[in-house]
This record gives sequence, C-alpha cells and structure tokens, in this order.
Amino acid sequence: MTARALGWVVLSGCLMAAAPLKAHHSTAAIYDPAKEVRVTGELAKLQFVNPHGSITVTVDNGDGTTTDWTFTTGSATRLATRGITTVGPNALRIGEELTVTGTPARNGSPLGGLKTITRANGQVLTNSGGN
Repeated sequence: MTARALGWVVLSGCLMAAAPLKAHHSTAAIYDPAKEVRVTGELAKLQFVNPHGSITVTVDNGDGTTTDWTFTTGSATRLATRGITTVGPNALRIGEELTVTGTPARNGSPLGGLKTITRANGQVLTNSGGN
C-alpha cells in the first residue's frame, strides 16, 4: 500500500512538473509570420520584463488621430545583449522617433511581434529570437 501511494505521489509530481513546459504559447497563433507591418512614431512606453517585454509606439494616422501600436519583445536579458536598453548612453527614450517592423496580429489589432527598431540616426536594433 505504501509503495502504491508513493508511486502516485511521484507520478503526480512528474505531471505537475511537466505542465509549465506545455504552457508556453506559439507566436504563430497570435501573429501572422507571413506578413510584416512597419510603423513610424514616437516611443510611448517601454516594458522590459521577463519572459517577454513590450514597447508601445504612438503613430500619427494623418487625420488628427493616433494609434498606439504595441510590439511584444523577447526577454529583457536578450534585448540588452542586442543593444536594446532603457539605461545608458544608447538607451531608448520616451518620445524618441522610431520605425518599428514586426509581424502583425492575426486579428488586425495594433499589436505585433517585434522584429526591428530603426532609430532616427539609422541605427537598427533587432529583437531576440523566440518571439
């Protein structure tokens, strides 16, 4: 009886440990990898957190309205290794003009998976893989 109970405890523990492995989502379910969106606007918000951060760019629609585009990024650690930072002399700054490319949301909302950021000085920053 004790061996059987111990077996169930071990099995339950293995199943619970495996659950987080299946929890990570596929970006292809959210974004359309066959398409690309390119927007230019002012950096409105930065969230560099793990496992995914985001940047928000306010785009002028030309008719007096604006749209906030949010792009999901890779991890904060990987972004920093690629030069995308929030501190230091090369840090991204709120209000800075950027051109951002990414994979657009399948549902048409102003959401994308970040590919590149191009600064006004021509510097191109790329997102880390996995997003």
